Amino acid sequence: MNFALRIRSLIVKELQSLFGDPSSRALLIMPVILQTLLFPWAATLEVKNASMAIYNRDIGVASTELIQRFSGSDAFTDIVAVHSQEEMARVIETRRVMLAVSIPEDFSRRLSTGETAPVQVLLDGRRSNGAQIAFGYLQEILDFYLVERAEAAGRHLPSTIITCDWFNENLDYQHFILPNLVAIITSIGSLVLTALSVAREREQGTFEQLMVSPLNPEMVMIGKAVPAMIVAFLQASIILCAAVFFYHVPFRGSLLLLYVGMFFYSLSLVGIGLLISALSSTQQQAFLGAFSFMMPAIMLSGFASPVENMPHWLQVLTWPNPIRHFVEIVKGVFLKDAPPDRVFSLLFPLVLISVFTLGSAAVMFRRKTT
Repeated sequence: MNFALRIRSLIVKELQSLFGDPSSRALLIMPVILQTLLFPWAATLEVKNASMAIYNRDIGVASTELIQRFSGSDAFTDIVAVHSQEEMARVIETRRVMLAVSIPEDFSRRLSTGETAPVQVLLDGRRSNGAQIAFGYLQEILDFYLVERAEAAGRHLPSTIITCDWFNENLDYQHFILPNLVAIITSIGSLVLTALSVAREREQGTFEQLMVSPLNPEMVMIGKAVPAMIVAFLQASIILCAAVFFYHVPFRGSLLLLYVGMFFYSLSLVGIGLLISALSSTQQQAFLGAFSFMMPAIMLSGFASPVENMPHWLQVLTWPNPIRHFVEIVKGVFLKDAPPDRVFSLLFPLVLISVFTLGSAAVMFRRKTT
């Protein structure tokens, strides 16, 4: 009982330091709200309002109809007409357009006779990702137009691709980005808070007072960890509510499974933060340590690019990264209604990470207090 009261007193003290000051409350809540409002619109791989140049050497109806299809697409709102191959290259070089299309002289004639009608497309390789996505939109428009013309002429293409998008039928990028934000934004807050907590006590000269109090190092660790986990749950809940009620992202899974995953995820982050804090003597060192961990962890989490696309040796290095495992949990529960056995299989690495980091932090605390 005395053990619980001591830890409770330290937790209350930490929570008062975090939420007692209005500016501290604002720093914990306002960045989360701002990032939730801005990220779904800014951090997107969708290509809209792209610029495209068209060099049309054909005077037939088919090329005119195709250009109208391009102009009517949401992906291409800036259509630039060029009149030579050199001008095509120039508008690409000057970054005026993202891609350029060259329609040959016999395009309409070839289509009317059922022949293959090649179309040249130049892409701006300096914007490779956006240009490839825009090219995918262009190819989809062209394929759909060719299918329509073939059916109108009573012909059928040898084969067609029928696409069915599971879990995100409309390919809405916000349905992908917002579940990821639950993992990314909460990781920043909980990790930095924990990393700075003990370093702040050392700078203020109160760490020695904690060590001579009836609290042992393990109690101090628990007292520092619980408030950070509470903050992580609060921030995750804000993002979750915004995703479901403001952005209308469908939540298909179990809320209980998501919060169980959040518990072990925040525990693993707190372990990393405490380890950084135990190794740091100042808040500056702790902040730099947290930042040095955070950037590679986010890049290797599968948030921006799939882990499967990375080299095998790099995929192995991502296994100790807690963000990688929780990103899979939150996307699986959110969009796919992941079953409990799948979630528990992803919880196992988080438990191992928590045990290792918390154990290492406890050893470091004991060494610095003896």
